[in-house]
Amino acid sequence: MVQQRQVLVIKHGALGDVVQGFDAYASLRAGLADAHIAVLTSPAFAGFMRMMPWFDEVLIDPRSSFLDVPATWRVRSVFRRGWDAIIDLQCSGRTASYQKYFVRPAVRWFGTAKGASDPYPDFTAVNNHRRMLTAAKMAGGRIIAPEVVDLDWLADGGVGAATMARAAVLIPGCSLAKPQKRWPADRYAELALALQASGQAVVIVGTEADRPVVDALMAAAPQCHDLVGKTDLTGLARLLHSADLVVGNDTGPLFLAARLGARTIMVMGPDTDPAMSAPTGSCCRWVKADPIASITAGEVMQTAAKLAGD
Repeated sequence: MVQQRQVLVIKHGALGDVVQGFDAYASLRAGLADAHIAVLTSPAFAGFMRMMPWFDEVLIDPRSSFLDVPATWRVRSVFRRGWDAIIDLQCSGRTASYQKYFVRPAVRWFGTAKGASDPYPDFTAVNNHRRMLTAAKMAGGRIIAPEVVDLDWLADGGVGAATMARAAVLIPGCSLAKPQKRWPADRYAELALALQASGQAVVIVGTEADRPVVDALMAAAPQCHDLVGKTDLTGLARLLHSADLVVGNDTGPLFLAARLGARTIMVMGPDTDPAMSAPTGSCCRWVKADPIASITAGEVMQTAAKLAGD
C-alpha cells in the first residue's frame, strides 16, 4: 500500500501575506492532489485557514518564547510528525530556527533557512505573491491562474454583506508600528463626504486598535456606517466582496478586497514600493505621494472614476 505523502506548509501571517498566498495554496493542492497538506499558522488566522479548501489540516503555532519549554516542545512535536516535505512560506528567523533545531535531516525543506534541502532563489525585488508561487512550483505545485482559483468559500453572506452591498468601504487603519503609512483621518473624512455627495453609502472597517482615527473620521462624517471591530475575517471578506469601491492604506484588508475582485485603491506614502507591495489585478489602482498627507480626496475620487470607466 502506497503511503499518503505528508506535506506541511508554514504561513503565520500577516493578513496581506496570507491573502497573497491564495494562488500558491491552490497550486500546491492542484499539484499534490493525493497528499495530506497541513498548514501551520498563528491563532489569529486558524479559523480563516480552516475555511480554505486547500488544506486538510490546520495546526496552530502561538509563536511563544523559546524559553517557554512546554510550548516549544509542542511545536517541536509538530515538526517531528514524519513530514515528507515542509514548505516555508513565512521565511522568518523563527522558521529558520525550526528547520535547524526541530526537523530531521531526511525531511525536504523548501525555504531560505541555511540548512534547507531545497533553497529558494534570490527573491530580491520579487513581490510576496510571486515568491510564494515560485515556492509552490518548486515543491510540486501546478500553477493555477488567479481568475480560476475558487474563492466561493468567501463569497456569500456574512455580517453586513446584504445591507451594505455596493457600498464604498474605507479602511483608515494600518499597523500601529507604521503610522507613516496612514493617510490622515481628515482626508478620509473628505473622501467619505465626497462619496456620500455622489449618492454612495460609506462603510468604515478595521479593528478596535484603529478606534482613534475612526472616531476622528466619524466626527467629521457622521453618516458613515461604523463596522469597526464588528466583523470577523470571513464577515469582512464578504463585505469587501460586495463593495462597489474599497479605499485604504497599505494594510491586509485592502489586499483581501483586491483578491476578491472589488474595485480597490491603495493610498500609499514613501515607505511603500508599488512594485513590491501594491495589490495586483485589473480592478486595482494606487495613489502615492511624499508625504502621504499631500494626497487629496479629489485625487482619489478621480482615480475611482477612471477605475469605474476601465
